[in-house]
Parts: sequence; structure tokens; C-alpha cells
Amino acid sequence: MNKYVLFSALLTALLLTAQGVSATTWQELSGDEQKLLKPFGQKWDSIPSERQEKLRRGTQRWQLMTPEQRQQARQRHKDWQEMSPQQRQELQQRFQQFRALPEGEREVLRKRFGWYKNQTPEQRETLRQKWQSMSPEQRQLFRQRQSNRMMPQQRRQMQPRIRQR
Repeated sequence: MNKYVLFSALLTALLLTAQGVSATTWQELSGDEQKLLKPFGQKWDSIPSERQEKLRRGTQRWQLMTPEQRQQARQRHKDWQEMSPQQRQELQQRFQQFRALPEGEREVLRKRFGWYKNQTPEQRETLRQKWQSMSPEQRQLFRQRQSNRMMPQQRRQMQPRIRQR
């Protein structure tokens, strides 16, 4: 399924690039799209076509979400709005660093984050406090121990990153 979604996204991107994205008028949008994009209604025709297409894809994703997923998205948006410009920049940099990792490393991090998210709030807080109380040397040692638990290929990929810290 994921390969199909990825293939569709790439194909769409290629087609849009090859043809150039043509602007969509406000009247051409479906009723649902107009409802979701209402804040952009007055200025829709002045928005670049690439941005219009991005916004339309966002409405499609929104419509496919469950009510719980929508609530989570609202909360993430609220959290983003409350961040300082510096916090936003730092988060964007961390995301770019994550995207630059090889897929194997990203998968390891996703699994570890999944494990972390499955902990109770109290357990997560205990882990956070423990990490924050560690010295840089202790953190380095911890990273090295985690590295020893990896498969040889994963370890080779992570070694340069561990040394950088």
C-alpha cells in the first residue's frame, strides 16, 4: 500500500511539473474544498498555482482523517502557533536532519519513538528527567551502548552520528 501511495505522489508531482500547475479558480473548487479553504477565499486567485495545489492536497488529506486524527492535527497546529520563531526553526532543522538519514536509521528512530509513546506519561517524565540529569559523557556512553544492541549494518550507519555528538 505504501509503495502505491508513494508511486501516486511521485507520478502526480511529475505530471504537475511536466505540465506546469495551472491555477484553479475559487469556483472550480468543490464545496468541501471551499469550506475548508474559506480563510483563503478572498485572495485565492492571487495565490500562486503551486501553493493552491498544495492547499488542495491538504484538504484531501484532511477529509481522509478520522476525527481523532483531526483533533491531533489541530493540537499540533496550536502547538506550532505557540512556538517562538527560534523554536520553529530548530524543529524544522531537526526534521530536515531526520529526513536526511538513511531509511534504516529513520526506521530505528520510529520504532524507538513508538516504544517511548507507549510508555505512560509518568514513565516518559522519568525517562526525560533521567536523560536531562546525565552528563554529556554519560549520554555518549548511553548512545554507544545502544549502538552495541544494533545489527552490524545499523551500527556502521550510526557510528559517524554518535561521534559527532
